[in-house]
Amino acid sequence: MGTTNAIEGKREGKKRSCLQRSPAVLVSCRGLDGENNVLAVGYCCNCSFDPPMVMVGIVPTRYSYKLIKESGCFVVNLVDSHYQDTFDYLGSHSKRDGDKLAEKNVRLLDGKAVNAPILPDCPVNIECTIVDSIVTGSHEMFIGKIEYVHADEAITDEEGKIDFSQINFL
Repeated sequence: MGTTNAIEGKREGKKRSCLQRSPAVLVSCRGLDGENNVLAVGYCCNCSFDPPMVMVGIVPTRYSYKLIKESGCFVVNLVDSHYQDTFDYLGSHSKRDGDKLAEKNVRLLDGKAVNAPILPDCPVNIECTIVDSIVTGSHEMFIGKIEYVHADEAITDEEGKIDFSQINFL
């Protein structure tokens, strides 16, 4: 087995896109001055079951980066297909250039456990407190301890277990 020979039916793939990020999420945050913002995030995953934690990757040049870094919290909002237009807009516009939340009439409600807003029009909202972070290159990966989960009643059982098959993810 030589390492320099091509494997039949294969070619070199792009390193940046070798794994698909899933699911696409909106991360909401609030600065210390009370300013709210929401950004689309492609890097998000579970990173611990005990205690429950998630990780989100934010590019330090993003407007929300400072808000999240200073406040020490964020909310991961799982997005379904009915929110596609809003997701696309929030992901392609910066709050530096105007009030994108007002432009798209984004509804926000205060979180229950952290000082950041939730997006009630998303089926699941995961409130997190930052416990650690690591700079991995282009992104800072914020590890958030899950403090509270809001889930639409229609997709949960009596114990609060979420039936993800009921969500039509982007």
